[in-house]
This record gives sequence, C-alpha cells and structure tokens, in this order.
Amino acid sequence: MTALLPLLILMTSLVPAIAIFLTPDDRPRLRAALNLGGAFAKLGLVALMLVGVAGGAAYDVAFPLLPGLEFRLKIDALGLLFLTLSAFLWLLTTLYAIAYFEGTPNQSRFFGFFSLCVAATTGVALSGSLITFFIFYELLTLSTWPLVAHKGDDKSLKGARSYLAYTLGGSVVFLVGIVWLESLAGPVLFAEPGALDGLDARSLALIFALLVVGLGVKAAIVPLHGWLPTAMVAPAPVSALLHAVAVVKAGAFGIVRIVYDVFGHARVQELHVGLPLAIIASVTIVWGSLRALSQLDIKRRLAFSTVSQVSYILLGAAIAGPAATVGGLVHLVHQGLMKITLFFAAGALAERQGITRVDQLDGVGRRMPLTMLAFSLAAIGMIGVPPIAGFVSKWMLGTGAVQAGDLWVLFVLAASSLLNAAYFLPLIERAWFRPSPAGAPAGREGPAALIWPAVVTGLVALLAGLFAGLPLSPLGWASMIAERTYGL
Repeated sequence: MTALLPLLILMTSLVPAIAIFLTPDDRPRLRAALNLGGAFAKLGLVALMLVGVAGGAAYDVAFPLLPGLEFRLKIDALGLLFLTLSAFLWLLTTLYAIAYFEGTPNQSRFFGFFSLCVAATTGVALSGSLITFFIFYELLTLSTWPLVAHKGDDKSLKGARSYLAYTLGGSVVFLVGIVWLESLAGPVLFAEPGALDGLDARSLALIFALLVVGLGVKAAIVPLHGWLPTAMVAPAPVSALLHAVAVVKAGAFGIVRIVYDVFGHARVQELHVGLPLAIIASVTIVWGSLRALSQLDIKRRLAFSTVSQVSYILLGAAIAGPAATVGGLVHLVHQGLMKITLFFAAGALAERQGITRVDQLDGVGRRMPLTMLAFSLAAIGMIGVPPIAGFVSKWMLGTGAVQAGDLWVLFVLAASSLLNAAYFLPLIERAWFRPSPAGAPAGREGPAALIWPAVVTGLVALLAGLFAGLPLSPLGWASMIAERTYGL
C-alpha cells in the first residue's frame, strides 16, 4: 500500500480528467462532482503523506519503461512541498472556475484539460528520476496549451501558439541536456548527486546550462519569458493556474531539483555555475518589475510581476547557504498563495465590473470590498511588508546573502521591493482612495465561489507569515528540507 500511494495521488487527477472528457456539457453537477471529488481525495492523501514524511517515511514506486529507462515516482519532502501547494490551490481554483464558467460552452473540454494539467503537475512533483520528470513536464505543456486557447478567438490562438513554440523549444534544449547527462552517468535519480562523481567538469557545466535554459523557459527567466504576457489572453482561472502552481512554478521547481538533487549544491559551487544563475535570476527580478511598471492591463502587470517574483526561487537556489535555500524553497509556496489571490481578484473584477485596466480601478474598493481586500493583502505581501508571507521569503533570502558574503543581492532585493511598491501601490490607491467614476456599476460581489477563494488564499498568505515559526508552516517545512535532506 505504501508503494502504491504515489500512484493513488496521481490517479486523483488523472481519473477525473478522463471521466470529465466523457461527460456531456449539459451535466454540470456531475462534472463538478468529479472535479471536487478528485480535489478532496488528493488533499486527503497529501495530508496523510505530510504526516508520514515528517515522521521519516519513504514512498517510492518504479517499473521499467525501456531497457535502461525506469519510470519512478517518489514522495520526498521537497516534492511534497510543491504537491501540497498544488492540491490546496487546485481545490480553490476548481471552485472559482465552476463559478467563472457557469453558462459557457465547452466546459467538459476545459475541465478535462484542467484536471489533466493538475495530473501533470502532480507527476512533476512526484517524479523520482530525470526521465520521469521530463515525461510529466511535457504532458504539462500539452495539457495547458488548450487552456490558453480556450476562448478560440484570434488573440487566444495566437497566445497559445506562442506558448507552445517557446515551451517546446525549451523542451528540446532540456532533452538534449538529459540525453547528454545520462549518456555519461546512466539513469539519473533525484537525491543521488554522487552519481556524477568523476565526470568531466566542463561537460557537466555545459549540461547544467542546457538543463537550466530548457527549464528556464517555463520559469520565465529573461530573455525566455516572452510567452508569459502573451498567454494572459487565457481565462482568469487558467492565468491563476499558470502563475501560481502549474507551468511557471514547474519550471522553477525543476531548476531547484537540478541544483540540489541532480548536481548537488556543493558541485554547483565547484563548477562555478551558481553565480551565473544568481545573476540571471537577479536580472530577471529587476527586469520583470521594470516592465510591470508600464503595463496598463492588470493581468499583464501581474504577468510581469510573476516574471520577477518566480526568480526569487532561483536566486535562493543559486546562493550558497542554508538561509538562502530556505528562502527560495519557501517562496515556492508564498509566491503561489499571493499570486493566485491577485489573479482570482483580477478575474472577479473583470467578470463583475468589467475592469481590466489600471485606470478603471477608481473607487472599486468600496464596490467590491472583499475582492479588493484580498487583492491589497496579496499585493502588500508581494512588496515584502511584514507580517505577510512575502516578507518572510525576502528576509530569508537577504539573510542568506549576508551569510554567503553576496551583499550585492541585498541591493537586488531592495530594488525589487521598491519597484514592487511602485507598480502595486497605485492600484491600491485607486481602488480605495479615489471616487468611483460617474456611471460605474453598483457593487456586485457574487457569486460566493468567485470571491471567497481569493479571500481564503489571501488569509493563508497572511497566516503563513504570522505563524512562520511553527514546524508545519511553509517556512518550517522548507527548513526541514534544507536540514534533513540537504544537510545545510
């Protein structure tokens, strides 16, 4: 039973996906039951795994694919960090999406690919080997592009083509790196960096670069980020999924795996590839924030914010030291909570008030107070104001930079926070402190499923900061990973 648990968790998304594809569009209750049943089942299994892994249990299943290739699923502390975020946000995004798409066509197609996307993200989190990771990573690409193209208009199709071109191009580079590495070292299993001992340092450095570039497309590092703002033509639930837990986060999670579980942190420093990764992450952090400043479309501003914020995870992985590692790992969760709150709120504003631009926000805080309260909380957290979760991430990254002697990173974090304030505070000021324009729609904050997911994730982001010192908080779990798994 223990060996089968990774497969059972994967099935909680894969089975509903197949069933939903077969469900007629005129059966919304059945479709909702399949969605929510899978989401609650996944959360239950994840809770069971959290208790087990915290107690030192191991969950591993493998079987051969081809001679020399093995399909391996493994639940470890790092994968479970990502999986818990995915399971929790899948439930809330499902509730939100059911309300968002009510009365629209092609819902079985959408929710089928939606569940398939979550299954792929689950597989990414559970992968125990590099080749297994690649399989699910590609399934993630193929299951998300129909979601980007869901509306079927010219802008959606163009955005989906751009997304597919970028991500498949990155996958080719990623695959080249995998084939080269496994031709030298044999099958690469996660958490066994000793398998690379004795290999040529120059070859390993080049392979590292190929793997990071291939994964960096989905992680939206500069200059490989062009697909992300274009993909904002997707419906709000898709945008929330792309930015908070699925595509962008899968790329960042993959780079974390490469640094810690394929090469090992010590070898990354020996190969002198940590500093270039830190520089790329820092450039992305500042560039994404600068580009966000000039965006009038709310979702595009949030998209460039994601470009910036996700690279905090890479920066933590690139800096040598325990605090930076913890800061990068915990931001995997904190960014997801805050960013999905922002996209939930942006979608509600568009649906209930027709607001899609920054200059349309005047007075909306009084018309949609719960929505804008959640949005404001998440935005302030992104800036790094205590005690919200974003402050905890930045504090740990800054502490790690000091520990490692990389004081220049402090200037990057300070510049990023100032830029975050520059592009978020005007939105909050417009919403709460300016009068509503003449003829603005009256306050309409229903239905509840369109509002409360943002409120819940916003509150969880606040609680993650307030109770960061608890052992089972995101910070506590990230600290356990750094200490127990990586010996930092």
